[in-house]
Amino acid sequence: MSDQRRAKIEAAFFNVEDAATYLGISTNTLYVWRHRRQGPPSFRMGPGGRVMYRRDLLDAWLGEQQAADSRSNTALSPLAKAPQRRSPRRAA
Repeated sequence: MSDQRRAKIEAAFFNVEDAATYLGISTNTLYVWRHRRQGPPSFRMGPGGRVMYRRDLLDAWLGEQQAADSRSNTALSPLAKAPQRRSPRRAA
């Protein structure tokens, strides 16, 4: 990665392209998430209404995604729970 590109990634605010690079996804995915209101929080900045992302909010959103995933959060894993016993069937 070039020094200029690295400096952009260390910025406090990202445009769509830089946010997608930071998250490791395509810009199209980020646009689709924004349209569906599923992805990280964003806002429009300036008179042109340029879509921007705050780095700290991207990090917080990533943390939320990780906490909601049962593979990285053992409290949510169904394998961490004791198996349930079936109650005996009653005779009809």
